[in-house]
Amino acid sequence: MVKHNNVVPNGHFKKHWQNYVRTWFNQPARKTRRRVARQKKAVKIFPRPTAGPLRPIVHGQTLKYNMKVRAGRGFSLEELKAAGIPKKLAPTIGIAVDHRRKNRSLEGLQTNIQRLKTYKAKLVVFPRHARKFKAGDSSPEELATATQVQGPYMPIIREKPSIELVKVTDEMKSFKAYAKLRIERTNQRHVGARMKKAAEAEKEEKK
Repeated sequence: MVKHNNVVPNGHFKKHWQNYVRTWFNQPARKTRRRVARQKKAVKIFPRPTAGPLRPIVHGQTLKYNMKVRAGRGFSLEELKAAGIPKKLAPTIGIAVDHRRKNRSLEGLQTNIQRLKTYKAKLVVFPRHARKFKAGDSSPEELATATQVQGPYMPIIREKPSIELVKVTDEMKSFKAYAKLRIERTNQRHVGARMKKAAEAEKEEKK
């Protein structure tokens, strides 16, 4: 006889767990399929770069990520204007455009302008019709030597900050950083009152 207030055994052993096991045996075939797809795309879009249009360098959102740079959606109208590229021409020569983006910093604006100018200098434009050359099309010599860029074009390189090692001196050891911070904080808090006091004293001297 079962003693005490025990739960009646009620095991759920009919879940057919083997139906829910995920396998990954198709990985090598998928790898091949992706490679073939990339090759087909390259042939289809020749002579354009395979990674798509040129993207601007932008900083991430929020305080956590704003020190990092990444590829943005498209170049702003201000950047295109400064680089001398009409906004309607830009998408036709492989430049992504984002009319909503606004330039908040001069440094970011200049970086992207330089990026556009470098791209423009390296650009080879094929004519729409083989025998009809229009203004802006590249010369036959340039067309003959043109090659397709595989992978990312003008990739964004994140600069690593350089670290300088210094030897710790006795002066550094004796410096009391916390006390110095407290003094500077106090000075900052009293700067207005001290200026007022000095101005009043100067007024009294003039009298």
